[in-house]
Amino acid sequence: MGTVATLLLAACLALAAAAPAADARGKAKRAKAQAKGLKLLGMDDLQARSAYQPTIHHHVASNRWIAYVGHHGGTAFNPLTRQDEPNGTSVVDVTNPKRPKYLKHIPGPASTGGAEAGGAQMARVCNGSDLRKGDPDKVYLLRTRGNEAHEIWDVTEPEDPALLTTVVDGLNGTHKSFWECKTGTAYLVSGVTGWRTERMTQIFDLSDPAAPVHIRDYGLVGQEPGSTVEPVPTELHGPISLGNRVYFGHGTGADGILQIADREKLLTGPAEPTAANLAFPEVSKLKLSSLGGAHTTLPVLDVPVAEHADFALGATRDLVVIVNEATSNECTEEAHQMMYIADITDETTPQIISNYQVPESEGDYCSRGGRFGAHSSNENMTPIYYRKLVFISYFNAGVRAVDIRDPFDPKEAGRFVPATTNNTDPRCVTVDGQERCKTAIQTNNVEVDDRGYVYIVDRANTGMHVLKATGKVAAIAGR
Repeated sequence: MGTVATLLLAACLALAAAAPAADARGKAKRAKAQAKGLKLLGMDDLQARSAYQPTIHHHVASNRWIAYVGHHGGTAFNPLTRQDEPNGTSVVDVTNPKRPKYLKHIPGPASTGGAEAGGAQMARVCNGSDLRKGDPDKVYLLRTRGNEAHEIWDVTEPEDPALLTTVVDGLNGTHKSFWECKTGTAYLVSGVTGWRTERMTQIFDLSDPAAPVHIRDYGLVGQEPGSTVEPVPTELHGPISLGNRVYFGHGTGADGILQIADREKLLTGPAEPTAANLAFPEVSKLKLSSLGGAHTTLPVLDVPVAEHADFALGATRDLVVIVNEATSNECTEEAHQMMYIADITDETTPQIISNYQVPESEGDYCSRGGRFGAHSSNENMTPIYYRKLVFISYFNAGVRAVDIRDPFDPKEAGRFVPATTNNTDPRCVTVDGQERCKTAIQTNNVEVDDRGYVYIVDRANTGMHVLKATGKVAAIAGR
């Protein structure tokens, strides 16, 4: 064999040897999108930042729809400023869902301890015209600043946000907060020195966003300073308020707790964090298995159940959709995290009545790479979908539209699993001492807007996808 032929053969052998390594890092092949009942309209790569919470808000004065996307810790290049910036909040105009336009990145703090330490994961938005004491011409963004603070920004002009005030600083934990726009009451997930958990609730009156008023600190009995209860109850993940109830979800992938609290007692009852005062607002608790948490607890009230229409009681049901969170890559360290439906028609005694899961065998998801399992549901209660459909993010299985009209037998109505891109970041596991890395979509959170569009964001840097209901999903929604 000649010298040239020998060199060519060596080069081919080298390329062949390199191919498995590329596959191991997950960059050699791109997974294609899968769609049924949900159609991709548009996408934005969010500057290849790992994304958590999308909130889509209608700016009434300018008639624009703006997506505010919270990010995990990390750093990425911002082409608008030509600078590397710590992950914070992406501001994207989605008025035309087919052509999202990235307007602004509001940097977060520099991350010194991984994804959970930096970033600005949460984003909640209220119009000043809804808040009791807000400027009626303003729009306000409530966001976290890493694990250390909660902030309010003036985003009346979303291209030009300005920090208005820091609600509270010096924390050692933050996460999935909730803001009542009609009252201004905010339930801030915080870590306060002295409490026995990294995440509990600080309640503030933010009806005047420029002048926050602290109402009380709150948690489960046993989490308060000075308690000797063991084990310490599972830390808070996030609350959702509806009517005169607040639904608290504790835990992510293990030892979950759904807690229902009387809102009036919570806000007006004695504030000193004693065991008796913490128990006072509690209506009930539902303790889940050690195998699953309560990442999101979405109340869905007054659901008409056709099969029960002729019964004297129970023709309508009050429900809480409870979603666990998958936390390990390739199913290596946990049980399958799913969606459960709790019947709270008798709210003193919540009962699990059904569940929904994506079958692993559908796509060999445990071997696909990254996390497989549920993570969160939509939280916007637009009448388009409320009482009919919930949307569940499922990491490498994308997003699922679940028909809950018969809450005793929820059924999948549609799905969308995005395609991976060059930005999609590999996820690694160590097996028998060897690291193995694969690239897969990691649909992290999902939200809907009042127009009916569905938004999903990706934990592995792929970006945000804007979806439209079609087929069975559209038919159930009456679209």
